[in-house]
Amino acid sequence: MSQCAPLDPLQYSQESLAQLYLRRWQAELFLRDLKIALNLQILRCLAPPMIHRELWMHWIAYNLVRLLMLQAAIQFGVPIFRLSFKGCLDSLREWMPSLFPLSRTQIERGRMRFLSYLAYDLVPCRPNRMEPRAVKRRPKEYQMLTAPRHLFKEIPHRTRYKKKLK
Repeated sequence: MSQCAPLDPLQYSQESLAQLYLRRWQAELFLRDLKIALNLQILRCLAPPMIHRELWMHWIAYNLVRLLMLQAAIQFGVPIFRLSFKGCLDSLREWMPSLFPLSRTQIERGRMRFLSYLAYDLVPCRPNRMEPRAVKRRPKEYQMLTAPRHLFKEIPHRTRYKKKLK
């Protein structure tokens, strides 16, 4: 196990540490995009190989959307941090069906129009904004699974959940 040396205040300025923290915050926002915008907070697969595939598919989709954002930013000279991942994903879901019956040249023209749409749909510059922390998903009213399924017995008084009669 390696020991971390204390930070030397002469080697690392307050500004460089603040910039490092902002970069870390960007990484947190990218993870939020994966979990919330791509709906990855709950895995649907059960078998480990399928979970790996599900994670890979989300990762590929995330990178493809980020690639479109990068292309729009470069092509139209806008800062990439002003493009919304969620906005790009929503726009992509809207535009995709209209691109399939088109020819290759029409698809390229449509792609350029799509990139221009992304480039001009900028989020406002919001430095140092603060957002309240809140839980988005409400907890379910089921009791916790604390035993193997074949041994688990539902305790009616432990929850307000009521089974529907057939």
